[in-house]
Amino acid sequence: MYINETHIAYYAIIAIFGLFMGMFIDWINTRLPEYKKVFSKEIFKEYFSKFKPNFLLMIITSAIYILLLYCYGINNTFITNLDLIKFMILIPMLLSAFVIDYKLQIIPNRLNLTMFEIGIIIAFIYGLSDIAITINMIFGMLAGGGIFLLITLIGGIVYRKEAMGFGDVKLMGALGLYFGLSNIITITLVSFLIGAILSILLLVTKIKKMNEYIPFGPFIVLGTFINIFVPFEIIKNVLLQIFTLGLYN
Repeated sequence: MYINETHIAYYAIIAIFGLFMGMFIDWINTRLPEYKKVFSKEIFKEYFSKFKPNFLLMIITSAIYILLLYCYGINNTFITNLDLIKFMILIPMLLSAFVIDYKLQIIPNRLNLTMFEIGIIIAFIYGLSDIAITINMIFGMLAGGGIFLLITLIGGIVYRKEAMGFGDVKLMGALGLYFGLSNIITITLVSFLIGAILSILLLVTKIKKMNEYIPFGPFIVLGTFINIFVPFEIIKNVLLQIFTLGLYN
């Protein structure tokens, strides 16, 4: 039996893999904020003796992996599977950034650096088949980090306080290596749009107060997931309709 030209056995395997990755993300979320090693000799002993499995996170991770397989499928060559591979690697780090930033208002440097290091390797691999893709990814890194760095610096000058954390700047720079120039710009716009809508809802419902800090990392992660699963042209057209007030044809 096939679903979107991919055998159902692959979905079963990826679903189980997603459950285990959800457990691993839970471990990451506990270790990184405390500046502890993620990979340690005591990983199994400590995890199963001190932590209860986060079943919600496990189910969410598994569902995301299944959707990823449905959208990208399995192709015949390594290069044509590289989008699927890079997103399978990226998703745990995105979910970890979401949870940690939401809870603690930080994105650990080790997490951003790992994302960046893997992104450099992926950009190099793409370059083996098409150097233009690698160049586009480098521009994406510069644009993603540069836009958010500029916002941070201007916010600091105008409001005399940190408008956006440097963890967000590093996160966007790293993500640029995975998505390239055009996609990182759409991620930026979608993130700000989601951030504006959800921030207003949080203030209206009094979940957050005007003087309370609202972490931006979760909005970046949500914008990134939209970019992963929604075709670029659809996102571009929706953004054009929104920002031109429906005047774009």
